[in-house]
Amino acid sequence: MGTTPQAGGTVAEPITLSTGETVSVPLSTEATVYGAIFSADRPAVDDLLPRGLEPIRATPRRAAVTVLAVEYHRIGDEVMTPYDEFSVMFPAVEAGERSWPFASLATHGASGYVWYLPVTTEPAKALGVDVWGYPKEVAEIDHDDHVAGRRTTVTADGQEVITLDVEAPPAVDQRQEGVSYTVKDGTLLREQLTLDGRLGAWPYSGQATWELGDHPRADRLRDLDLGERALARLRFDGEFVIGAGEPVGTV
Repeated sequence: MGTTPQAGGTVAEPITLSTGETVSVPLSTEATVYGAIFSADRPAVDDLLPRGLEPIRATPRRAAVTVLAVEYHRIGDEVMTPYDEFSVMFPAVEAGERSWPFASLATHGASGYVWYLPVTTEPAKALGVDVWGYPKEVAEIDHDDHVAGRRTTVTADGQEVITLDVEAPPAVDQRQEGVSYTVKDGTLLREQLTLDGRLGAWPYSGQATWELGDHPRADRLRDLDLGERALARLRFDGEFVIGAGEPVGTV
């Protein structure tokens, strides 16, 4: 099978998943995303990061947690049915790289180590696990659109994990780049991310709220001492491209 060009002229590498679908990386998708960034206990976040990463400081003494509710509309060349996803990510930098409170969060808030990534289908799980080592697991994700934004609830094993309610901030056409970090086969990987579409962010907002359920994963989030007021609320609608994982180091 030959390679095909992707956004920016990058040659895509075909990969066959354990569920039988063949995808190409970098992977181009279309998605709608609602999200928010909250402060969290820095030592607790640091304990969950793999070796080689350090949390970005939201304040001089607090780290950050980014939560994103994602509705995919297209995956690659429509090689699989679109699915929903919920991401819990810790904004982080590689060890030895300097970060500054507030400023680094503004530029890296949607980048970082992906700690929890439930999705709604088995092929979606295989896509993340087989290609990048994303910690995907199948769960129920319900989006409830309302006049101001979207409310998303994640349920796993019959227990509620988290509900996120975000009012949509003003958005403009723009292109942003970032990175995500994953661990695959004992290796820390860095994936280049590109967002191209309508993107909005609004700082220090009371219009983004979370509620934790009774699932064990919710208990672990509770231990992070999440802030009640969002450091920022986010919305994106457009093309989301995920690059190949580049080795950073062993964990």
